[in-house]
Amino acid sequence: MSGPARQPTRAWLITPALTAERFEKAKAAGADVALADLEDSVAPPHKAAARTTAERFLRTKGSGGPVLGLRVNSPVTADGVRDLAAITAYTHQPHLVLVPKVESARDIEIVAGVLDTSEHTPVIYALIETPRAIDRLPAIVTAGRLGGLLFGAADYAALTGCARTWEALLYARSAVANSAGTASVPAIDSPYFDVQDLDGLQQEAERARALGFQGKGAVHPRQVPVITRAFTPSDDEVAAAQAVAAASRETQAAVTTIGGQMVGPPLVAAARAVLDQAASAPPASRS
Repeated sequence: MSGPARQPTRAWLITPALTAERFEKAKAAGADVALADLEDSVAPPHKAAARTTAERFLRTKGSGGPVLGLRVNSPVTADGVRDLAAITAYTHQPHLVLVPKVESARDIEIVAGVLDTSEHTPVIYALIETPRAIDRLPAIVTAGRLGGLLFGAADYAALTGCARTWEALLYARSAVANSAGTASVPAIDSPYFDVQDLDGLQQEAERARALGFQGKGAVHPRQVPVITRAFTPSDDEVAAAQAVAAASRETQAAVTTIGGQMVGPPLVAAARAVLDQAASAPPASRS
């Protein structure tokens, strides 16, 4: 079975699994990841119908396009068990599965144990959205099949009673980014829920990238270009990274200087990461 068209970072667009009329628009919005949601956006009486409709979301037309996946219900709930059982019978399997309310490595292992086959192993992301999950992050990231972390600001704020502002959520965001770094997996930031405030979205996306996140959730197609630009290295960033990489190659020394600034192995590694990001991004997405 062929793999995803691109790495699951930058813009993640989430659409309710029941709204089949929006599926093609969601997949054509330019996001790197498009998810059909079986969890929060689907009321309990409609979960069974959503499981049937969600398989249609996973059908592709031609090559290219976003990584397609599903947000399932928690695997330790009855609806989550039903979701996983239904997915095993799908003709088209999700490339990516987002697991909500993760509070242990076992949650990831359960999903992998059900969905992994000799022909297909989905990328599995843990949605970190509870205070207990933040406390247990060092154990969660030991899951062997963990593909990455996604921070869920709305649930975390509701459970702690904190404001849904950057300052109030900075500790939790930092914990997610740090734990993702220890496990060498990507961290994706929470969606920005005011779909009209694109300036606010851009500011929050830039802050998240500076903190170490590699992408951000979107709840509307209009948010996708803003997020994509924020998480794509600019031409200036690429030029600076090329200069660092070139200086490292030319001097073949552990430490060198560029424009009076000392450049050592950590800065060289960071520069190469910027160049890798730029190489995987369409030129039109850079500014």
